[in-house]
Amino acid sequence: MQRTVEEGRGPVRFGPPAPGPGLPVPPELSAVLASAAGRIHAEPPGGGPALCAAAAAYWLRRGLHAETRCVAVASGAQPLLFALMAAVGGDVLLPRPCPASWVPQATMLGRAAYHVPTPAECGGVTDPFALLETVRRVRDEGGDPRLLLLCVPDDPTATVAPPELVHEVCEAAVSEGLHIISDETWGDTLHRPQETVFVSPAEMFPGQVTVLADLAGAYTPASWPAAVARCPLTGYGAALHARTLDLLTAIGAVVAGPVAEAATYALAEPEPVAVRLRTAAALHARLAAAAHRAVLASGALARPPQAGRHLYADLGPLRAGLAARDVTDSMDLEEYLTARLGAAVPGGHRFGDEMGALRVRLATAPLLGATPEQCLESLTSADPLELPHVARALTTFANAFDELR
Repeated sequence: MQRTVEEGRGPVRFGPPAPGPGLPVPPELSAVLASAAGRIHAEPPGGGPALCAAAAAYWLRRGLHAETRCVAVASGAQPLLFALMAAVGGDVLLPRPCPASWVPQATMLGRAAYHVPTPAECGGVTDPFALLETVRRVRDEGGDPRLLLLCVPDDPTATVAPPELVHEVCEAAVSEGLHIISDETWGDTLHRPQETVFVSPAEMFPGQVTVLADLAGAYTPASWPAAVARCPLTGYGAALHARTLDLLTAIGAVVAGPVAEAATYALAEPEPVAVRLRTAAALHARLAAAAHRAVLASGALARPPQAGRHLYADLGPLRAGLAARDVTDSMDLEEYLTARLGAAVPGGHRFGDEMGALRVRLATAPLLGATPEQCLESLTSADPLELPHVARALTTFANAFDELR
């Protein structure tokens, strides 16, 4: 996350990236990319047969019927969502807070974006009654709401909406004729997969939901951009798929050949990839739980993190201590904690929260270590929280919040 003093603190191009894993790329995955380095042609727009087949098989293993004709692949989640949003058309509804790139993309398309409150227990989905009220209000004011964006599991809150709530939200959206795009980038990073129930909206309403997943969530590094989408297996879904591929062609959002080879390999979930996925998720779960305990001990608030490599904290109860440090809004809080922790700490305003709300997204990757060797040691340790470099990082993290009391 970067900015310049001259240009201020809010430009889109200085927005926060998604929380990274903080771990070296598995050697087997690197080997696949290296072996394809001589491939000179990019994938065709929307992805080639092998990559699309791998994506379809990935969803089939999770109980979601998919065929290659409904799959679209692009060079990252942002261009893929941009194309899908343009293809659906109309105004956009999204939860507050939501991923940092969603509103800017709607704005660049000239679409109105309407935030809808989330329920108390989780983020990533809208409150179903608030959604219905917002749709009707927008239509009464002459708007054209057509699309609902959901994020289950969620960035930035790291929560997983319970299936019954997801169903209520989707039912409300479908009743109003909205199409749903479900961003499931973090679906393979559950902290307790045996306890947390994650059900895709597409399993509930397969004809009205498009699923999107950025492979940087669990499979490939962000420097190898690739994302996949599954459109509904309906007439509308076929038309949406065709429009999306046209738009991907127009903006040149094709996957590089070597990256496509690595993505195809990763989506097949061979043993080295599956093992790294499980161990990395377990490691970040332990770090997130420790960070969550530290946040709560200071008197701040945060929902228990359930997925991803982050948590979302509300420092409202520490407002007096922050004010004594000239921190009065989320921009100030972002600057203060980024400097204090030595790592990017984006404020809640980046995710659509009110500027006056003292909320931040906290990543767990900075707690892993300062070098690749330390990060790998954290990954392979039976008790990573006891490692000296992790313990020091957690102490620094806790002190940054304790001193605000």
